[in-house]
Amino acid sequence: MQSFKKLQVWEKSHDLTLKIYGVTSHFPREEIYGLTSQIRRACASIPTNIAEGCGRESSADFARFLQIAMGSASETEYLILLAHDLKYLTIDQYAELMDTTIRVKKMLTALVKNVRMNSRPAPTTDNR
Repeated sequence: MQSFKKLQVWEKSHDLTLKIYGVTSHFPREEIYGLTSQIRRACASIPTNIAEGCGRESSADFARFLQIAMGSASETEYLILLAHDLKYLTIDQYAELMDTTIRVKKMLTALVKNVRMNSRPAPTTDNR
């Protein structure tokens, strides 16, 4: 078990979530139960799943929760695009949020690969 707060990908995804909450506070009121809620939940799910995975006993469980976080990051990426296309985000907001989301996805990919690589048993030699 490790502290999720020590992981750079958790920190980056937490910052992304805070940014999402900030920009969505200016979305139209009629979106409060629609896009605003959905993008906030999807984005918050990224650091939440990283944290939950850190609390699991096995590397396989941790990797599974990182994969769930990756799915939430992809959902967030689409919802940012949708918000941009609906003209709820400026070009600068869109670029910053998209860059951060893509960075989080790359970090998650690297971490999943690392966790899976380090959880494999060492090869044994059979000296028969």
